[in-house]
Amino acid sequence: MYACRTPETILDMAEDFAKFCNALSDLIRSFEQKNVLIKMVQDIDSDVIKIYGEKSDTLARAKTGLEEVAELAYDTAEHHSYWNLLYNSSQILKVVLDKWNDTLTEEELGEIKWYADKIKNSLENVSNDHNHE
Repeated sequence: MYACRTPETILDMAEDFAKFCNALSDLIRSFEQKNVLIKMVQDIDSDVIKIYGEKSDTLARAKTGLEEVAELAYDTAEHHSYWNLLYNSSQILKVVLDKWNDTLTEEELGEIKWYADKIKNSLENVSNDHNHE
């Protein structure tokens, strides 16, 4: 069983996360010495760490990031004025990334156009909302 101490302040939490990042960096360096290629990207201000293995390429990382964008759209569905813009944009990007090394079909181009029309409608709604404020 593991016991975690509860940080008393936000500063303590930030320091704990920074310590974790440093320990993780040390661990990654130890694997790099064994010729295991690992890439770590950290954003300490946002408490985010991403770790990529050696088979991970830019396209795979983009798809993973897009999944996080789509999750935000799903989580905020109809509760944020921009959710529809975010969702439809992410769907266009998903189609594009899925076919990155291939040719888009007429059906996929039609799907992109449909999402683009949804974005246009959403922009009009957002613009109307701002004009009524």
